[in-house]
Amino acid sequence: MSKIIPVILSGGAGTRLWPLSRELYPKQFLPLAGSHTMIQDTLLRLSGLTDLGAPIIICNEDHRFLVAEQMRQIDCRPQAIVLEPVGRNTAPAVAVAALHGEKDDEVMLVLPADHVIKNHTAFHAAVKKGLKAAQAGNMVTFGIVPTAPETGYGYIRSAKAGKADEALPIEAFVEKPDLKTAEKYLQAGNYFWNSGIFMFKPSVLLTEIKKHAPKIVTACRKALANGSSDADFLRLDKAAFSASPSISIDYAIMEKTSCGVMVPLAAGWNDVGSWAALADVNPADADGNVVTGDVLTSQVKNSCILASSRLVAAVGVEDHIIVETADAVLVAHKDRVQDVKHIVDQLRAAQRAEVVNHRRVNRPWGAYDTIDIAPRFLVKRITVNPGAALSLQMHYHRAEHWVVVSGTARITTGEKVIILSENQSAYIPLGQLHRLENPGRVPLELIEVQSGTYLGEDDIVRFEDTYVRV
Repeated sequence: MSKIIPVILSGGAGTRLWPLSRELYPKQFLPLAGSHTMIQDTLLRLSGLTDLGAPIIICNEDHRFLVAEQMRQIDCRPQAIVLEPVGRNTAPAVAVAALHGEKDDEVMLVLPADHVIKNHTAFHAAVKKGLKAAQAGNMVTFGIVPTAPETGYGYIRSAKAGKADEALPIEAFVEKPDLKTAEKYLQAGNYFWNSGIFMFKPSVLLTEIKKHAPKIVTACRKALANGSSDADFLRLDKAAFSASPSISIDYAIMEKTSCGVMVPLAAGWNDVGSWAALADVNPADADGNVVTGDVLTSQVKNSCILASSRLVAAVGVEDHIIVETADAVLVAHKDRVQDVKHIVDQLRAAQRAEVVNHRRVNRPWGAYDTIDIAPRFLVKRITVNPGAALSLQMHYHRAEHWVVVSGTARITTGEKVIILSENQSAYIPLGQLHRLENPGRVPLELIEVQSGTYLGEDDIVRFEDTYVRV
């Protein structure tokens, strides 16, 4: 029996869940609906399916270390982590996966990395039905059985006739409707929400892309051929991949193909596309409130309140979303959560860092938290994982003073290598070649004080780097 190869699409920025989700730490890497992150749950829910192959993960190049670390945490060993140098929507991403698996031609199950599916048994049953259809040469998509007249999703209209154990023929893909039209779709019984989940054999997908969008195949094949790989990542060639049209698999293939079929899926699916949707997938208290973190409420109903770094108190509000992070607070009515994108647009236009990063920034060697910043100085709390090392580097515009809080630091400064422990410190002059390492078995915690005329993260000249960063 052939294997199912999971293809995980993890290229999204998740800005509709700002301020918790940021461009460099989007929602698929957050534990929004349980103890595992969304990308981890996407793979863990496949457990129990037989003949499952190692996954292919397609992600933004900036997210590569997040993906690698989160896969390590769940003991998942992908056959490839493919890095997109630029975003080109889902059709090129899926084409790259198909080209990567072209030789074996095993059925691929394409899954967005940021969905919630509660009923794993029902999901597995739908996948098995989809596998049968995909092995027969069909392009399979999964239509979510609607539970409400939803206006935020596109719909798939299927043929009403069909056997219970077979995928249904697709009659049309339908754009997001208004409320009145959505109510008619719900009553009709043959309209389904478009999930963005697919199954196909690589040979079938590539035949259909060559027929309907040949420029995608040409660009993606060249991007793979001219790309590079190391122990962890497969890097697509930027110039070649950028030449691909930017288009979804729905528009490029599914709306045009004659071999498209749909498997109905009723498994507690949610794409967690807004704060209101997130409230729907988490348990509520007796007043209908979803509360996370250090939160106190009085006369609050049907609200979602999340506190990340401090006490949040709410009094006398109803149907509200309140989200606190270390550097931003969002307050919105549930009916207006889709308008969070307007705040994100303002932040981006003003080139504010809050749209890109949290105050705590993850790095492949650990993380840092910016504690204080003012003209000519910046203070960080730095955590270096056991056995990890920062790059051998220098700065043109700043000096650094490191004070070890806990653990052991090995510091290269010029020609010298020194070992520091708790309460010891080192000074790195401007222009000095240096490196910080953790040779121990416990995390290294230190305080870094930067001083100088320019304190931006781009004032780093790397001479040697374990993680192959520029």
